[in-house]
Amino acid sequence: MAVPGREADLPTLARHLVEHGPVKTLRTERRVRILINGACVADTLGTTGALFVWEHEYYPQLYFPRSALVKNVQGYDIVYEDHQDVKGDHDQIIANTLKVKVTRKADNNMKEVKDGFIVFSDGLAGKASELSGMLKVQFSAADQWLEEDTPMFVHPKDPFKRIDVLQSTRGVKVAVNGKTVAETSTCMQLYEGELPIRYYMPLTAIDNSILRPSETRTQCPYKGEAEYYDVVVGDKTYKDIVWYYTRPITECAAIAGLYCFYNEKVDMWIQNGDDWEKLGQEKSIFS
Repeated sequence: MAVPGREADLPTLARHLVEHGPVKTLRTERRVRILINGACVADTLGTTGALFVWEHEYYPQLYFPRSALVKNVQGYDIVYEDHQDVKGDHDQIIANTLKVKVTRKADNNMKEVKDGFIVFSDGLAGKASELSGMLKVQFSAADQWLEEDTPMFVHPKDPFKRIDVLQSTRGVKVAVNGKTVAETSTCMQLYEGELPIRYYMPLTAIDNSILRPSETRTQCPYKGEAEYYDVVVGDKTYKDIVWYYTRPITECAAIAGLYCFYNEKVDMWIQNGDDWEKLGQEKSIFS
């Protein structure tokens, strides 16, 4: 079964999807391509199009028609080899994995992907019927994914999901282990689906003496790459509970250079008129 944030073993994933079906699917007309070793090895242009497939409930992956595989690219030798048959119930072959070799002729540089491609068999029935003849590529198996001409990062964006960033003059206070560590009279509120509201504030709103730079970096397809701080209160260190984006994706440009605490891991209050309302430590996949 697919788990958010972790790439599944492809044969195991195929058996799960054929038996149980994906959570949902959606056809898309956007052009989708992947690059390996500088060559485009899959392109939906001129095919029936890509398919959003929710392997779990949180976000989709993009599957290709088998016909999207590109065999001829100038300056390259591209070889696709059947690697492993995947069997389901009653020894029926439900998919096969491919080994892909991409060689750049100019310098004979070759890149091989052994475990990143799987093609579902034709004629699948029931819940898996929409996967018939479709190609799944592990997101990490390609050097670059493109939607039209726009690079994708981490995983495809959910077409049903949006992020709203709203300016607010409602004050926000944050405490860690009983110590007030941040207070601001203005913030940017970020709404992202079912996740808790995030409150982004200026660095000057935070007691900088409690911040310690962290080497942690994470990427989000909707916001960009985040950098982190640990927080030290007394003799205790709270790992990676503050983050910020120096160069967020365009849709979230308003949070650039602002700082945010994990609601789930601190005590937080928001101003409600003359009163302060304590926010609950909501549970999320980051709790």
